[in-house]
Amino acid sequence: MAQVEELLRETRQTLGIFESRLLLALAMQVRVERLVAHPEDEVTPEAESSFRDYAARRLAGEPYPYIAGEQEFYGRSFRVTPDVLIPRPDTELIVELALEELKRFTSPTVLDMGTGSGCIAITVALENPKAEVWASDMSEAALEVARGNAGKSGVRFLQGSWYGALPPDAPKFDLILSNPPYIDPESPYLSDLTYEPQTALVSGNHGMDDLKAIAEGAAAHLAPGGCLMVEHGFDQGEACRKVFTEAGLSDAETLKDLGGNDRVTRGRLR
Repeated sequence: MAQVEELLRETRQTLGIFESRLLLALAMQVRVERLVAHPEDEVTPEAESSFRDYAARRLAGEPYPYIAGEQEFYGRSFRVTPDVLIPRPDTELIVELALEELKRFTSPTVLDMGTGSGCIAITVALENPKAEVWASDMSEAALEVARGNAGKSGVRFLQGSWYGALPPDAPKFDLILSNPPYIDPESPYLSDLTYEPQTALVSGNHGMDDLKAIAEGAAAHLAPGGCLMVEHGFDQGEACRKVFTEAGLSDAETLKDLGGNDRVTRGRLR
């Protein structure tokens, strides 16, 4: 049987040692630290076959989280498939802002639209167990992933497009959240995202169509004093504040992520 160091030697030039170790640890179902400490360990034929498959997929451009089938978000592991976007650290900002906003309420109602893997809705529900959290998505495949991630979070899932997913007896929400499609169809950044669902990434009118639709529908579904928060691109803060104001929301402001880029815009129904 091949040893750890032999297999890593084969891929370190193409993948680098960090990713090579990640993939081999995944194939062997051990921690990366084990490979570092014991490069002489033998690799079973089954694990070697899996490693070679993973390496080929990664070299073809498939993101590691899709190969591993999971991604960490806000300290928890979420199952991901190509039916959902990969949760990203920048999106933790909207969760942090949401949790701060919910401190104003004893039993808040929350809606997360375009939930994907469910990482935003589920995290909010687990971090604030008193919140009643609803989550929607157009994709039944995405909702299947989200339901699998939900555990005992109590999140209620709905299928449909934006507010159209809500039943007639839905409550008014204290907080509406969304990380919608916001990338311009002509954006060069899309070439790096070919493995992720394009319907969850791309929106017309320079990436603003869905952001505009969410803002325009918010007033009818927010409770008095309720807040709308959306994630958006680094260059869309000003445009988002404009559509929020035009939609009748007050105090529109844009918050920056850890990289110093505009990332979340929020506004309130007065």
